[in-house]
Amino acid sequence: MSTDVAGSGAGVPLAVDGLWKVFGPRPDRALTLAADGATRAEIQAATGCTIGVRDVSFTVAPGETFVVMGLSGSGKSTLVRCVARLTDVTRGRVTLDGQDLTAMGDADLRRIRRRTMSMVFQHFGLFPHRRVIDNVAYGLEVQGVAKADRQARAAEVIEVVGLGGWAQHYPQQLSGGMQQRVGLARALAVDPKVLFFDEPFSALDPLIRRDMQDELLRLQRAMPRTIVFITHDFAEAIKLGDRIAIMKDGAFDQVGTATELITNPATDYVREFTEDIPKAKVLTAAALMTPMAPGAEVPHDPTGAGPGGARTVAAGAAVETFLPVLLDGADTLTVVDADGRAVGVLARTDVARALG
Repeated sequence: MSTDVAGSGAGVPLAVDGLWKVFGPRPDRALTLAADGATRAEIQAATGCTIGVRDVSFTVAPGETFVVMGLSGSGKSTLVRCVARLTDVTRGRVTLDGQDLTAMGDADLRRIRRRTMSMVFQHFGLFPHRRVIDNVAYGLEVQGVAKADRQARAAEVIEVVGLGGWAQHYPQQLSGGMQQRVGLARALAVDPKVLFFDEPFSALDPLIRRDMQDELLRLQRAMPRTIVFITHDFAEAIKLGDRIAIMKDGAFDQVGTATELITNPATDYVREFTEDIPKAKVLTAAALMTPMAPGAEVPHDPTGAGPGGARTVAAGAAVETFLPVLLDGADTLTVVDADGRAVGVLARTDVARALG
């Protein structure tokens, strides 16, 4: 992979502060009612306005995948369109690498969209009359890049997303999963620092969807970007997200890691989302352990084979992988990092409590 395709860094910071989006004829009145605590339904009845996004704030670190999930009508797609400035915001601020997107005019927004951010939608939006390589190179064409250069770049990215040999085909000759790879390649071709995904895999068959999730994870490891990913599928959110925001009625109910949401749901709504998730597959040793102070003595277990005779488990191991050891009688396990250093102690009672 060339340096150009790999990108020039791990993305840029994204910050959203007090974002509101009101649809309707009386947004100021709707905002006043909202400030007084009126619900979305009450505001709509009184003003004819719909609150799409309600006072949402969050940050996304460089290279982080931030997932927003919720049911249909929760406001998640409206939110991502506001953050990407495809839709004007009613109130609030969006900054990208310190630049205020909400204060930008059309010319500056076009420049940012062409060179810094890309968006991948559920519907691929490919040009049926253009070959794959020309679809992928479209963003570079808009930038004014010479044809030979943009096609060379497109060819590299096509290889990156696993479509080698398909560059000269037309979209209708490709499967749905392959077409979505073309859409992803088109987004990557302009070397964006930020990627917005609006339910990109929801229309795909389950097996293809899983393959595309794996592909996105692979690409994120190879060329980290700042990502905002919209989904209604909690299993997908857990698989892809470093952090997850649960959205309801235009607002965030809770933001946290998958472990935090599963073990400490803040509301009944979040609890409903997480109650059917197989906790033993999601929770890890690191998430449930009691951290050890540097230099602390490792608990001794004469039947174990790790440091000091302790039974050990990797920090990133899922509960299901070491649960049989606990069920077989071990009271504690020593959690070790990738270098084999003891970093924590995992008690059987803590695991039982988390799974209970």
